[in-house]
Order: sequence, then structure tokens, then C-alpha cells
Amino acid sequence: MARKYFSYLPNLEYIDRTQEGNYISDYTEVKNIFKRAKIRKDIFQDLQYFTKYQIIGDERPDNIAYKVYRDENLDWLVLLSNNIVNYENEWPLSQRSFDNYLIQKYGDYSSIYSAHHYETFQVRDSLGDEMIGEGLEVASDFSITFYDRGLKQEVTKSEIYEVTNYDYENRKQEEKRNIFLLKSEYLNLVITDIESLMPYRQGSTQYVNPSTVKGDNIRLFF
Repeated sequence: MARKYFSYLPNLEYIDRTQEGNYISDYTEVKNIFKRAKIRKDIFQDLQYFTKYQIIGDERPDNIAYKVYRDENLDWLVLLSNNIVNYENEWPLSQRSFDNYLIQKYGDYSSIYSAHHYETFQVRDSLGDEMIGEGLEVASDFSITFYDRGLKQEVTKSEIYEVTNYDYENRKQEEKRNIFLLKSEYLNLVITDIESLMPYRQGSTQYVNPSTVKGDNIRLFF
């Protein structure tokens, strides 16, 4: 079983700001969350290392990690493979959270299903040539006028459809469902890279050991 993400992070001796701290020179050891793991560029930018995956329902990263890798502790790898930093904004909401979000943003159900904007259907002339593509955002009174060579006359068409606030928000959620997952055969390669990336290197005045650095205590200089 793989280790949990925070176990890979090295430590930082930080100024003790707890009530138990008796002296201004006291430190407490915490995880250095500013030292972020990443998949090295030559792997991250090469699609042969990844496979496409569509998030189903209310699946979380740990659910997917268990389904794909048989190890829920690799939830961090699911996020890392998609460069997801802010889980709340970059991962699709659960159905309950999505419903609450819609009410909070739009106020009531009638507003949720009111028009957000309008988009075009694809329009072709009588010879099959495309005059305008599908999905262009336009005004509610949009129309297009063109010369139809087959009919040998000018034609005006207004072929648009309404996109409600619900449609708009749901689309954004659906886009987030399409992710990439590192293929299982490359797990050890990436984990080994991360293990070699995390230790501190000697040379800094803050260096204590490979797993710990000590932050500056500015309170000592006042």
C-alpha cells in the first residue's frame, strides 16, 4: 500500500504560536505544505503515460484511486495527474453540493432555469455548405443572412437555442469529469521521483537534516 500524501512532505520547524509556547525562541515541527509534489515534465506532458477517465456520479479521488490502483491512499496521484490544486473548485461537485451551489448563486428554482445565454444551431445552405457553426454564443434576437447559391437568393435564418443557468453550470461540472490517470505500470517511477524530490539539500542556513528545515524567527530581531 502506498503512503498518504502528507507522509512524503518534509518538515518545517516553525515559530511556536500555541498557548503552550513559553518562549519567543520556541519552535514547533509542522509539515511543509509549501513543498508541493509534482510529476516531472517529461512524463506529465506525454499522453502515453496516462489513460482517460470520466468521473462517475459523486466519485472522489480516493474512490477512483481504489478502483484503478486498488489503493485509496493514491488519491493524491489522481489530483496530481490533473494538476488539481483547489479540490473544491476543480473537482466536480457532489449532487447535493451542486444543488446547494445553484440555490446559493441564483436564489430560487425559477432563476436556475431562466436563460443564461443563447447559442446557435449549425446552419447550412441548400448545397450543404456551413454558414455558421453550432454552439456560438449570440444575442436572443440573433439571425444570419446569407446568399444561398443553390436557391440563388438571399436567405435569413434564426436558429438558436436557449441555454439556462442550470445548463451552463452543469456543462462546467461535466467538463471537470474528464480527467487523466497515470497508468498503473508507471506508479513506481512517479513515486520514486517524488521521494527523491522531497528531501532538503544541504547548503541553506535553515537546513537541519534531509527531512527538516528551520524557519526564521523574526521575533528575535525586535
